[in-house]
Formats: sequence, structure tokens, C-alpha cells
Amino acid sequence: MPVAESTEFLEHLPASMASRFFDRVQRSGGREAFRHPVGDAWVSVSWQEVAERVTRLAAGLLALGIEPEQRIGLVSGTRYEWILADLAIMAAGAATTTVYPTTNETDTVYILGDSDCRVIFAEDDTQLAKLAADPSLLAGVTKVVTFDGTADGDRVIGLADLEELGRVRLAADPELVTRTVAAIGPEQLATLIYTSGTTGRPKGVRLLHRSWVYEGEAIASLGLLGEDDLQYLWLPMAHSFGKVLLSAQLACGFASAVDGRVDRVVDNLAVVRPTFMGAAPRIFEKAHGRIVAMVHAEGGVRQRLFDRAFAVGLEVSRRRRAGRSVPPLVAVQHRVLDKLVLAKIRARFGGRIRFFISGAAALSPELAEWFHAAGLLILEGYGLTETSAGSVVNRAADYRLGTVGRVLPGSEVRLGLDDEVELRGPGVMAGYHNRPEDTAAVLGADGWLRTGDKGSLDADGFLTITGRIKEVFKTSGGKYIAPSAIEAAFKAVCPAASAFLVFGSDRNYCVALVALDPDALAEIAASKGLAGRSYAELVRTPEVREVVGACVEQLNAGLNRWETIKRWDLLDHDLSIDSGEMTPSMKVKRGQVEDTYRQLIDALYD
Repeated sequence: MPVAESTEFLEHLPASMASRFFDRVQRSGGREAFRHPVGDAWVSVSWQEVAERVTRLAAGLLALGIEPEQRIGLVSGTRYEWILADLAIMAAGAATTTVYPTTNETDTVYILGDSDCRVIFAEDDTQLAKLAADPSLLAGVTKVVTFDGTADGDRVIGLADLEELGRVRLAADPELVTRTVAAIGPEQLATLIYTSGTTGRPKGVRLLHRSWVYEGEAIASLGLLGEDDLQYLWLPMAHSFGKVLLSAQLACGFASAVDGRVDRVVDNLAVVRPTFMGAAPRIFEKAHGRIVAMVHAEGGVRQRLFDRAFAVGLEVSRRRRAGRSVPPLVAVQHRVLDKLVLAKIRARFGGRIRFFISGAAALSPELAEWFHAAGLLILEGYGLTETSAGSVVNRAADYRLGTVGRVLPGSEVRLGLDDEVELRGPGVMAGYHNRPEDTAAVLGADGWLRTGDKGSLDADGFLTITGRIKEVFKTSGGKYIAPSAIEAAFKAVCPAASAFLVFGSDRNYCVALVALDPDALAEIAASKGLAGRSYAELVRTPEVREVVGACVEQLNAGLNRWETIKRWDLLDHDLSIDSGEMTPSMKVKRGQVEDTYRQLIDALYD
């Protein structure tokens, strides 16, 4: 039975994220706060150095006439400057409107216009160009600040120019930022994050200072993280998952190595050697798929040793999680195989990982077990943009694989009608920006938020997400199908899969569309003597279809008869953000994929 967790921290919450930041500077001034890449080197900065720049930038924004709660757009990928800008916006009493750098120009301008931004931070010339898509929607913008783009010295200035404005203002009024921060209250708007929009136009989620402060302090109260930890931060800061990790950093005091380039994650982990990292399941799926594909492509003794190591590792993992002893012979085998195989897997992630945190989408329990067998713990959590990301999470000393853990101290979870997960607590949003009807549809007067997710709660309070209510469908035979559970199971048995989408609403059987990971597909091609062929060519070869077909058979063996996949087909490309088939937080836009490939799906029923 889990031990009850203290909520005493709720009585001493800082008034705002800005005051929380400067409190951290007071406590940890000379310690490392961030490190970031400059060319081929990593540059480290202390909390005090960060504070000096944030203060100048905040003063610069105030010099531009920014007033409390006015919105400031931030259109950029994850980088050190993103964090400086966000902290400065909050220290100036304004609110950050986040925009993914991959957002198209129409939606970028819509978000910045709908939120009524007065100033915009734009990463580079690509992002600057988007702002010209519909100038009428951005008529209220008085200044654009660019990190790497071309400044004209008038409407568009550089980050150094904004700092200089702040330096001049502080020379005349040294206490300007201090007074501004002191005036910020917990109910003041801190952030507008627009939902990814798997369907419909994105909605702006209004998140107050109290929500982010609570999230950080609640995580700190768990004792998961401390000042000696080092985070590798690559997640989109425009997403609530990235922002909640910043909140946790301010509360816990650990350092973060920041680099948002997804293609650099694996290489950077070996250099940075972090103690923890947050990621979406797709990152773990991709790493698992690549490792397994490489070893199996080589075959022979190495593959047999690899498979044996994971078989023994899995047995040890299951015994330990069940509180059972490990037989001496198995323990000896595990020590030897760990040194020969499993330790090398951990070394790929830097060799110092204490745990990963997985969120944003469902993680396959089988995949979590595979990593645990390698000695890498993935703590799955759950939350929405509407709940400031973190609501429920497993603890390092109290976890159950396959669940998303227990609710954070100070918050509540329950199951409503049709087992819909409902959440209440300080992290819940104030509402949708300018959308009172949409707000009322999900947020009750009693503070309970309807999430749209189906779930189950065990006797100890561990929550399991079983699917999206809107995604559950009924076959023509009257059977209800939760596609997400089947999809997660498939990706566990097929390391080469990047996406597996199940359909069958009002049909007499289920079908699936499959997308393969390009790297894993290349490994399969090399092992089958098909190297050099394009993605589209490879997915039509009997050799590749045979590999996928075997995985479908393995999947079906563990499903109920009415859930089994009777027919399937391979897409001629991987789903991506650029293709518009995935959100920036790596969720598949199921409706869009279904619309795009409706003829292909229908053909599976011919």
C-alpha cells in the first residue's frame, strides 16, 4: 500500500513563477543552471548569469510598454534562448503564447492573433516569414525580437538589442524588475498554450502562475530530483510537457542541458551523460527498434547472446517488481550478461540515467518492460495541456509498469461516466481563451476537468489509461474496440513499426495501416539483400511484408477474436509532423490519416 504523501508544501507556494525563479537564483546562484551547444562545444551558465540576462530582457520588455498579462508570442524550437525569453516574459508580468516552430504560417498567425500578442520572439528568418502571412491579424504587434533572424533595427530587433533597451531602463530605475515581480500574484496569467489540434482549430489554454508553481513544488515534494541531477532537455518547450520540466527545475534546482534538435538526442546523451530525461513514447520506440534491428540484422552469436540477456533481464525484472527473490543461478547469469550486453545498452544513453519520464502519449507496457530489463526505468506519467501537463506520475520508489502512476499530492483523480478520467487540483487551467462555451463543456463549476480519456483505478490509486473515449468504436457485431491498446501492443512486438492505426467502426472486422521507421526499414533491407531501394519500393517487397505479417500474427495471438487484425497494408512513407499527419508533440492525427487513406482502408474490406 503506497504511503500517503504530504501536502504541507501547498501552504508555502511562491506567488509566481517569476518569484520562484529569483528564489532559485538566491539559493543556487553559483551553481550550474543550464548548458547549451555553441558550435561543437557545450557552454555552461550559472543561475546568477541567467538571472542577469533575464533581468535585462524583462526590463527591455517593460521599456517597450508591456503591461501585466499582455501576451508575448514565442515562436521557436527548444533552445537556451527560448528559456531566457520565457523567464523574461514572466518576470515582466506578461504571459507567454507558445507556438511550435513547425506550425504552418496560417495557424501561426491565427494563434498569435487570437491571443492578441503585443511583442513576438521569432527564432529565425523562417519564423519571421510566417508573420507576413496575414499582417492584419497581427496589427497589435509593436515589436518582433529575433534570436538568429535578420533584424531591421526598427520593427525587428535582435535579442542583444532588447537587452540593451533593458540595460538603459535599469540604469534609470534599478528596481524596476524587482517591483514588477513582487506585484505578480498567483492568479495572474502566465502562459497560453494552444492545443495541438488533432481535430479542429487549436484552442488557447489559459494557465496561471499558480498552476506552474504548484506543478514544480509538487514534483519537488516527491523527492525524485535534486540539485545534483542533470536533465537532458530536448522536448518542445512550446508543449506543456517541456514547460512543466522547467517548473520542476526551478523548484528542485537541477541543471539542464538544452538542445531541441531531435536528430542529436542519441549523440548528445553520450556526451552530456544526464541522470534523467523526459520524452514521448516515440523516442523510446525508435531507440528500441533501432537497437533490436541492428542486432538481429547481424544475427549469429551476438543475436543469441542479446536475446538471452534480455530473457534473463526480464525474469529478474519481473521477480524484483513482484517482491520475489532471484535464484542464485539466475543472478549469476544476470551479472555476466549485464556486463556483456545490458550495460552497453545503458551506455548508449550516457550510462548515468536514473530514470526516464514518459508522457504526451501512451507507452506500451511491453516496451517499458524491455527497458527495465536493460536496467533503464521509465516512469510513465499522465496529464493534459489543460492540467499544466503533470497530474499523475509513477515514483522511482513506487511504480507499476503499464500504469501512469498515482495523482500528484494536492490533486485529485476520479472516474466519471463511462470511466472517463476526471482531474481536479491547482494545475487545472483557468479555461480556454475567449471560449467560455468550450470551457464549460469540460470544466465544471466544482473544478473537476473532464479529460476525454477512459481509465481504470486500482485499490492503491494507480491509474491506467485505456483509451480515448472518442476513439473507442463498435464493430458491426456489437463489440467495443479500444484501438490505442492494440496499437501499443503491436509496436511492442514489431520494433520496426513507427505507427500502427486500427480501424473498424461499424465494420465486421478490424484492419490496420502500418508505417515503418525509416532507420529500422533500412536495417531490414540490408539483412534481406535489398539495400539501396527507396522506402516506397521496400514496403511493397514480399520480404518486408513477410516481416510485418509475422508481427501481425504474433499480435493477433494475444487478442480477443473480435479484436484481431484481419487485413492490413503498409503506407509508402513514415508519418511525420511535416506531412501534417502528426502533431508537434508526436501524436498521430488519427482523423486526418483516416480521411487521407479512406480509399486504402475501404479496399481492405473489399
